[in-house]
Amino acid sequence: MFFPKIRMRRLRRSESMRKLVRETALSVDDLVYPLFVREGKNLKQPIKSMAGCFHFSPDTIAAEAAEVAKLGIPAVLLFGLPKKKDDIGSEAWAENGVVQRAIGEIKKAVPQLLVITDICLCEYTSHGHCGVITNGKVDNDATCELLAKVALSHAQADADIVAPSDMMDGRVRYIREALEENGFHNVAIMSYAAKHASAFYGPFRSAAESAPSPAFTGTSLADRKTYQMDPANAYQAMAEIALDIEEGADIVMVKPALCYLDVIYRARQRFDCPIAAYNVSGEYMMVQSAAQAGLLDKNAAMIEMLYSIKRAGADIIITYFAKEAARQMQKSK
Repeated sequence: MFFPKIRMRRLRRSESMRKLVRETALSVDDLVYPLFVREGKNLKQPIKSMAGCFHFSPDTIAAEAAEVAKLGIPAVLLFGLPKKKDDIGSEAWAENGVVQRAIGEIKKAVPQLLVITDICLCEYTSHGHCGVITNGKVDNDATCELLAKVALSHAQADADIVAPSDMMDGRVRYIREALEENGFHNVAIMSYAAKHASAFYGPFRSAAESAPSPAFTGTSLADRKTYQMDPANAYQAMAEIALDIEEGADIVMVKPALCYLDVIYRARQRFDCPIAAYNVSGEYMMVQSAAQAGLLDKNAAMIEMLYSIKRAGADIIITYFAKEAARQMQKSK
């Protein structure tokens, strides 16, 4: 009987052989763990919409950050929930704001851990939008000025990387100029460059208390489609990324990850800067819910999903699975 000279299964016959020829390396060094910090003391409250995730207060978040660092994860991404909200989100740039204090606590406890901060107003505004509302619309330029104030306040609190997630045009330039003019030359910008108006943000919006107000139902402000990207557009995503790099972004992000693997791949082929991808809350909870229902192996699905994001071309993966993935990688060594 004739057999081909090449049998592809030869390279799959054992775990050692599979490791030897594995094309994509997934490492704990690739991961960023998101954390939610809210006003209060001695808080570690489970988040109902996101299994295994918690709200921390500034005084308890350092212990969580220390655990993250011990697992070898190089960075955390902070989201803040203030005590009070207003029309312009003024607590976002308060000197003694919840994120600003959390940065200080983390840096005292684990100075080597990189602290990335989300730069947006949605958690801080009473209406839930990512910017200032003027005459029934989100005011792009007025919002950019406030985002620069937020980024500067985070840099002053010792953040390593600021990450604007609002999708206002030109906000990277505003932020870069504010950082440079105030001497923060080494603070990096990780831009949410291609952030899509996605259905997969639902659990996060509950966790961050950042959904647009129900009062906007039936209007153009009922959702964020006037500023977040249309999910149908990939060429436009490349234009968004190119503009953010030109304006001074050091790292660019595609969000969400799973439904936009093609966008990650295109970005990797076209741009030479680090590419981040956000494995968002809805993607995370799909796996969690299916595992809880006994429909799949959570750890296997988690690792497979992270491989898909890395294989598409992401250098950095922001994921709520970071701690679990790090532990799984330690076991497999």
